[in-house]
Amino acid sequence: MNSPGSAAKRRTFVDLTPLRLSPAFARLWFSALLTGLGIQVTIVAVGLQLYAITHDTLAVALVGGVALIPATIAAPLAGMMADAFDRRKLLIVLAIMLFSSTMGLLVLTVVDVSLDAAGGHVWIWPYYVFTTLGAMSGIAIGATRSAIVPRILPRELVAPASALNGLSMGAQVMVGPAIAGVLAATVGFEWTFVIDLVLSAAAFLGIALLPALPPLSDVVRPGWKSLKQSIRFLRGVPQITSGFVADILAMTFGRPYVLLPAVAAGLIGGGPITVGLIMSAGAAGTFLTGLFSGPVKHVRRQGLVIGRAIQFYGLFVVLFGLVLLLVSLDVLPRGGLAFDSVSIVPLVLGCLAFVGMGASDEVSAIFRTSMLLTDVPDEIRGRMQGFFFAVVNGGPRLGDVYAGTFAGLVTLWFPPFAGGFVIVIAMGLILRLTPALRTYVFDGAVPR
Repeated sequence: MNSPGSAAKRRTFVDLTPLRLSPAFARLWFSALLTGLGIQVTIVAVGLQLYAITHDTLAVALVGGVALIPATIAAPLAGMMADAFDRRKLLIVLAIMLFSSTMGLLVLTVVDVSLDAAGGHVWIWPYYVFTTLGAMSGIAIGATRSAIVPRILPRELVAPASALNGLSMGAQVMVGPAIAGVLAATVGFEWTFVIDLVLSAAAFLGIALLPALPPLSDVVRPGWKSLKQSIRFLRGVPQITSGFVADILAMTFGRPYVLLPAVAAGLIGGGPITVGLIMSAGAAGTFLTGLFSGPVKHVRRQGLVIGRAIQFYGLFVVLFGLVLLLVSLDVLPRGGLAFDSVSIVPLVLGCLAFVGMGASDEVSAIFRTSMLLTDVPDEIRGRMQGFFFAVVNGGPRLGDVYAGTFAGLVTLWFPPFAGGFVIVIAMGLILRLTPALRTYVFDGAVPR
């Protein structure tokens, strides 16, 4: 018999039951962790390498810009295929594509090293080709992998599984870039991509050991008919549709990341170190929420929790904008460009705001993901995950456009300060106008 203390601990810390109960989920989870670490290593290493070759930040920024539309399209296409074919086999094909893209980057790096000895460099356009292929396969893997979870776990464990996935994501974002930076600085880009390939190979084993996951019902082949069926389904589940809208809303008006270089140069100060600290604070909030996610399996009014979590997210965005406003008004001191002259109080407050943003976003994500996986029948689950990952991929880019545009038209503090209030008010309206979301209760019944 368990002691009261151990029971309380289980209720507080992340629930590991999905990993213990389902070996298939454990393989999938560890595969996702290794794949995600590899993707983070690639993102940072490619950025560092392109800047070393071109000394042009635009060349680095184009890595994400070029891949945006192809990757956003790849998600729903992968979702259609996940509903039409064996999901394990599809994951294997996508993992091979991801491995191939990293191999291409390794070959480019080896060639560049040989050319650099003679004072030359490789063309940079192949980097965009391979990173776009990697982005497309990575987002397709994410959509397909998520659609598998309810097939290998009981419904009541989907929310704890979502929390475990959030814990994994937080670890990837915190650890992956650090690994890439250390490897690039110590052993060079060639060995950085070699280690990325090792991570990909280990992740591949986790996928290969999954059981067969063929469609459970009549198959609708990828195409226009499949897309129309998806749209018809969304019209009948307003709680899921409004979840998509809320996600786009939060990412459009609550993504001040693009402002951080300017904030670190002209307001808080501290330069690149400040940027890294604030971004890491957001990842820490995500990680800590996953770590202390034990109570999530006891939450039933998940729709209301989603709405309130997004409103809290908006308030933390407002807090970050308020910090910038107070520095602009000289209520809080400005910092200098060097980190030894950073303004400590605004830095601490800014980091706390990002911790809150990461934590509240993860609470919302846990239950939005759980609702999306448990309320959607298996025959259309892949397509819904495809739409979800398309939103997740495209939404932050809209946020970059909003923040960058209004920071230029008004001032740095305006986009987060105003955008956070927009999120709070608009999410309140969504809850009021969508009873299906506001009153949504997880009941454990299997969707039909």
